[in-house]
Order: sequence, then structure tokens, then C-alpha cells
Amino acid sequence: MNINNIRKIIRAGRILEQEPMSRHTSFRVGGPARYFITPANKKELSGLLRYLNGNGLPYFILGNGSNLLVSDRGYEGTVIDLGKNDGTEFTLLGIDDGTDPSTECKEGEILFDAGAGCLMSAIGSFAKRFGAAGFEALSGIPGCIGGACIMNAGAYGSEMKEVLRSVEVVTPRGEILQLPASELDLGYRHSNLQDRGYVVARAVLSLRKGDPEEIGRAMEDFTRRRKEKQPLEYPSAGSTFKRPEGAFAGQLIEEAGLRGYRIGGAAVSEKHCGFLINQDQATAEDIYRLMGYVQEKVFEHSGIRLEPEVRMLGQFA
Repeated sequence: MNINNIRKIIRAGRILEQEPMSRHTSFRVGGPARYFITPANKKELSGLLRYLNGNGLPYFILGNGSNLLVSDRGYEGTVIDLGKNDGTEFTLLGIDDGTDPSTECKEGEILFDAGAGCLMSAIGSFAKRFGAAGFEALSGIPGCIGGACIMNAGAYGSEMKEVLRSVEVVTPRGEILQLPASELDLGYRHSNLQDRGYVVARAVLSLRKGDPEEIGRAMEDFTRRRKEKQPLEYPSAGSTFKRPEGAFAGQLIEEAGLRGYRIGGAAVSEKHCGFLINQDQATAEDIYRLMGYVQEKVFEHSGIRLEPEVRMLGQFA
């Protein structure tokens, strides 16, 4: 890659070389990215994607790094960071209060516009201020709204598809498109945005009128449940494996006798077996090997092959 060409595109953003990915993932592991680029706005993002795809150069889109395992060897491509630019802006679009017939809101609806880098927790707090209900369970997901849209993130019975009205995306060719949620084929931890290689720049969320105190109590309850049942005191990527049909990954792992099992510094959480944690200065290879071991033992015990929910970046042994 010609870095001088990149500098012509990224003028207000940031370009780093050999940036340790351990600084940017919730596992706190990972070697350096050859290039780590933070576009300042959609124009820079569009130009960067057009350049990289036009020259066949590998890249990875990074949000909050909460669902990612990066190899100890790092990544020889470009990591595009969406978490620290105008993608963190979050604004109120409209509230249906019955006084403005021109509003785009349906009856009782509250619309918000969120940049891809907005943290789910920040959106939850903002929605609470306006008495907007429907995001309470999702607000505790440790990630950004862009990634949540792409994977149709969910928690405690709620999914993004229930609150997503539309997305603004940047295509591999650098085109900027507006797509309604109905065209995204949102399913369990999947959307067709993944298949198309589209990058979410912004999302419009459709919430409903609610009582701020009730919303606050619900958010506190979900927070309490997370603290009680999840190993939040250790670096992890949340639920490591997708929920298999008709079963629960954590239960299958426990039934295979793997509660607390360790490889190097990585361990199956004692508190919740669905979480693999960085318990004691684990390497990415420790975590990767533990994931494979858990898959093998669960398959031997139950005949079910667990599928990782965590994304892998770089080369592993």
C-alpha cells in the first residue's frame, strides 16, 4: 500500500503504523496492525474503502473491539477504526407528541440517529433521558451500534431488528446508500450487510414513548443480572459461541465438564461457562486453542458443534 496515497484521503483523520491491537479489543490481546486508520468522516471512509478495494488490499472494520480476537502475530492489513470520529454523534430526530403533523414519527414513536461508533451504553442513557423505551436490554451490550446492526446483536430476548428503522452504509466502491431495515435480512446474529461487505456509517432507531423511571429501573435490573451472572471482572468478548438451536452454549460447555478449564492464561469462566476469559495474561493463541478444545469436547459429549460468535483476525496456529 502506498501510504502517501492514503494521506491524500485521510486528511483530518489519523493514521498509525504497527498499532498494538491489544489496546483496541476487550480480550486485551493481539499483535500489531500494519496500518490503523481512523477516518474523520464519511467522505474519508468512502475514499479509503474505494482505494483499498480498488487495489485489492485487505482491511478490517473495527468498532469497539468487543467481539474480536486478534492473532498474537497481528494483522498485515489495514484496520479501519470507526469508534473515534463523527460516527460517535447521536441525535434526536423526532418525537410523536401529537402536535406536529409533518413529523415522520408514527404514533408514540421516538426516532434517533446514531453514528456507527456510538456505544450501546451511551445510546441507552440518551434514550432514557427522552423517555424512549425499547433499548433497555440492548444498552448493556459492550459494543458499538454499527457492529450491532451488522450482526443483529441481541440480549435478554431483545434484538436490533426490533428497534432498527434504517441504516446508512458505505459500499466497497465507496458509494453511500440509505437502506430500510426491512431489506437487511436480519436474523440470528446475521444480516446481509455482512455478505455484501457494506460498512454501517449511521443508523436510525425507532423507539417508543415510555416512563423514564421505569426505563431506568429496567436498565438497572439488566445491569444487575449481568454483574451476577457474567464474569465482567475479566477481559473477554462476551458470549464466545452462538446459541445452538434448541440448546445453550454455556450449558453444553458445563455438561462437558469444562467449567474453569484452562489453557495458558485463558479459562472457561467459573461464573458463566459461555464466556472464555483472559484470566491471567493470556495470549491470543491461548484463547484460540481453548476455543477449539471446547468445541471438540462439546461435540464429543453432545454431538453439537459450537459456532464461534467471536470474530478472528490474523493468522493462528
